[in-house]
Amino acid sequence: MKKYLLIALALLVAACEKPVLDEDIVSMKEANVILHMTQYEQESFGTRAATDITELCSRLNIAIFDADGTKVKTVAQKEGDASYGTVALTLAAGTYQLVVIAHNGEGSATITSTEKVTFPNNKVTDTFYYYGDLVVTDSKQSYDLTLTRAVAMFRLVLTDEEIPSTVTKFKFYYVGGSSTFSPKEGYGCVNSKQTEIRTVADGVTTFDIFTLPHTEDDVLTKLTVTALDANDNTVKERIFENIPVTRNQITRYIGNFFGSGGSGQTSDGTFRLTADPDWDSVNGYTF
Repeated sequence: MKKYLLIALALLVAACEKPVLDEDIVSMKEANVILHMTQYEQESFGTRAATDITELCSRLNIAIFDADGTKVKTVAQKEGDASYGTVALTLAAGTYQLVVIAHNGEGSATITSTEKVTFPNNKVTDTFYYYGDLVVTDSKQSYDLTLTRAVAMFRLVLTDEEIPSTVTKFKFYYVGGSSTFSPKEGYGCVNSKQTEIRTVADGVTTFDIFTLPHTEDDVLTKLTVTALDANDNTVKERIFENIPVTRNQITRYIGNFFGSGGSGQTSDGTFRLTADPDWDSVNGYTF
């Protein structure tokens, strides 16, 4: 009787298990589309730097849409995955739209369409993207793709002799930018209210936040920076207005925060996804 009970239990467990389908998992040999992240060289201060997109970003999200705008494939990868940086796919012949998002969020980006990408908890990190047509034939397709930085950075540099010992973190609350992205347009596509918290560590006097500009020359209409203690009480607060932000550029504010004042095809069947690690320029302001 005990033997029959064990057999029955095993059958019940097997019946409750959900089968794993590998229909979307294909080998390099079987695939007719292969995406491979590789290096991109960029002139920077008189030298050439080569950087792999997988060294810049911890997550990759890829979506492929057909001619009707229907999503036909999605891929999510993260740093540490055995295949991170290489994606093999099978696609029927036709013309598609390809969206690639590389970022450093705590979870996958959601690519709803070619005009809408959102990030976990609406947190924007250093982000790169690619959008373009993908023409698939009966043979392997090969393209070299270069990702473009999608975000602008605001950098706060404190020149205070020391940060008060009661301060444990800074809160950045800002409006004017976007936390939702349109790959098709290459810019932010909603008006967002963004909040970021940066903890204070010994010797750290520089704090960075990101946003997705709506246009080439955009502004954060208002940025409130609040120094908080361990109980979230305000120690010091400053407000900055009409801060210029440009995609792939750093807007740097430097000053005394706690003092007075201030307010092509080849034959190997490979996509090469790369990104420029160097910001175009740094625009500095003193407060």
